[in-house]
Amino acid sequence: FTPEKYRELAFADMEIPIGHGEVMLAPKMEARMLQELDVRKTDKILEIGTGSGYVTALLAKLGGQVVTVERIREFSLAATRRLAGHGLRNVRLHEGDGSEGWPAQAPYDVILLTGSVPVLSESFQEQLAPGGRLLAVVGESPVMIASLVTRVSERAFNSVGLFETVIPALQNVRQPERFVF
Repeated sequence: FTPEKYRELAFADMEIPIGHGEVMLAPKMEARMLQELDVRKTDKILEIGTGSGYVTALLAKLGGQVVTVERIREFSLAATRRLAGHGLRNVRLHEGDGSEGWPAQAPYDVILLTGSVPVLSESFQEQLAPGGRLLAVVGESPVMIASLVTRVSERAFNSVGLFETVIPALQNVRQPERFVF
């Protein structure tokens, strides 16, 4: 899943460039996100930001059906080939803008945003099934918090700040309102 020129660094604790100004998250970050989500074999999963397809493959091995959304066509095509090459048949890859989620196939048991958002849009929470878990890195550099949101009932959500981190931003996401003089 790692670009050829970076293969020797595949498991180094660093972000690896994949083109178009995007990166693969550091392996430690990917592992921590997956661990916090506690993915189960029966989970229907939404991933926003397919990238190289590596995290998608991990989600497909851990969970049930995976719906993944990628806005960059080159990434989408390459990830489709890689996932098929690994025999992963429980992935539906969509090319498009997932900045508000992918409501057409909601609800989801697990939602993972692979890029940060300055504020978490309620549309993501609304796409969670009861008991569903959402992991998003929320904030702006240099202060971001990995947050785990659980839908505890039809109208109630529980949010827990897990750890501080900084990761690249998702594109096209809603920006917070700013005070202007």
